[in-house]
Amino acid sequence: MIRYALICDNAHDFESWFSTSASFEEQAGRGLVTCPFCGSAKVERAIMAPNVARTDRERAAPAETGAEAAALVPAVPAPVALMGEKEIAFREMLVALHKHVAENAENVGKRFAEEAIKIHHGESDSRAIYGEATPDDAKMLQEEGVAFMPLPRLPRAGN
Repeated sequence: MIRYALICDNAHDFESWFSTSASFEEQAGRGLVTCPFCGSAKVERAIMAPNVARTDRERAAPAETGAEAAALVPAVPAPVALMGEKEIAFREMLVALHKHVAENAENVGKRFAEEAIKIHHGESDSRAIYGEATPDDAKMLQEEGVAFMPLPRLPRAGN
């Protein structure tokens, strides 16, 4: 069996297995190989790095099993993405938005829905507020015609 890295004309990357190279060519030529994301039959092989076994890594001895063997195998690093200029600017805008809301509105905490209804019906002074609301609270406020908007969460400093 051969595993091919494939790419469709919409630039979706995916993999598939074929018994032979000729099998891939025949199936692709008949339009039987399709992209699982968009269904396009215009699929070709992508550039692949060969899977070569490394000899410079320690291998577990046959007597070693379980945790002992796993300790010798190097951990695969988790995938990460670097933030580009747009992502950094977006994060800065979120921080500025949170700062603006905190400086210009009253935090009513879990009483947000209750206080928003009171303000909407004129039972409480009109003012800017922020706090916490459940999805049911948000649905109720929307049905009552209360103008509000969710405040996006701030990303954690390490993210």
